[in-house]
Amino acid sequence: MKDITVKEPDVTYNNIRNSIINAQNKIVKAVNSAIVESYWRIGEQIYKECGENERAEYGKYVLQYLSERLTKEFGKGFSLTNLKYMRAFYLAFPKGHTVCDQSLSWSHYRAIMRVENPTARQFYVEECLKSGWSVRQLERQIHTLFYERLLASRGDESVKNEIYTSVPKEAVQPTEILKSTYILEFLGLEDNSKYHEKELEQAIIDHLQKFLLELGRGFSFVARQKRLAIGSKNFYIDLVFYNYILKCYVLIDLKVGEITHQDIGQMQMYTNYYKRELMNEGDNQPIGIVLGAENDQMVVKYTLPENNTQIFTAKYKTYLPTEEELRRELSLENFKPVSRRANND
Repeated sequence: MKDITVKEPDVTYNNIRNSIINAQNKIVKAVNSAIVESYWRIGEQIYKECGENERAEYGKYVLQYLSERLTKEFGKGFSLTNLKYMRAFYLAFPKGHTVCDQSLSWSHYRAIMRVENPTARQFYVEECLKSGWSVRQLERQIHTLFYERLLASRGDESVKNEIYTSVPKEAVQPTEILKSTYILEFLGLEDNSKYHEKELEQAIIDHLQKFLLELGRGFSFVARQKRLAIGSKNFYIDLVFYNYILKCYVLIDLKVGEITHQDIGQMQMYTNYYKRELMNEGDNQPIGIVLGAENDQMVVKYTLPENNTQIFTAKYKTYLPTEEELRRELSLENFKPVSRRANND
């Protein structure tokens, strides 16, 4: 009998392990899809039976009756509260195929249902699918008004109905992805405390995954303290990323205080260097972001040319503002004197 020797059992083990994990993932997706479709259909039937108002006497009776019988036969999951969620699910997404064909979980839809604006709801569905957000990540983005902040950063009311068309007529612009305010409460830095830029940078590196989530779609980390040898001097860029949607390097300089015209001029030098020395074939021009605790728009306006598309400034907050604070800030931003750069309104 021929002797068979397995030279690399670890390779075989890893192949089998990957097959099992892939199968498990497919099963989970199939189960999630079945649950979502089932709950949508239950919600549809409850709505058709109870009408517009499930709080009316007959509606209350039907929900209580269904909850008791379904729980008795199928166990947990059909409480009065859950049945109301299923009805709300149907009302939030009346076109069943838009949810049954997706790979989001019931928990994702539970979070999205709380968003009142139908356009914003669809936005969060699409972003979850594109970015693979977990439920926790989704809830954080909803709470920090990600959708409203994205619209405000563009500064042009006329584009609100054109953001997510099925076939974009033009390439994605930086102002569609970059924000005017970044919420960095996950860094654990106390607001108004006397920390240094190095400490801010280190905190971002320590929480890099969460920072990438806050940056938005398409970002990948490249380097920290990137050295540029210019003439007889060395300069260091705090953080360098690459955005595969914009197809360009994104350079970030951190400032713990107010952004000055010198900070903006220095970033202009960094982007010029990257453009002339470090761009790869197929790359678009690099983008520079000066991220500071304060951002005076008049300084930005008169430091940069009106046709600027490379340098951006943004604020960061080290605490999670209330929804009212965020809405008030966005409202004020919309009425600030602006240059032609949409995200710095």
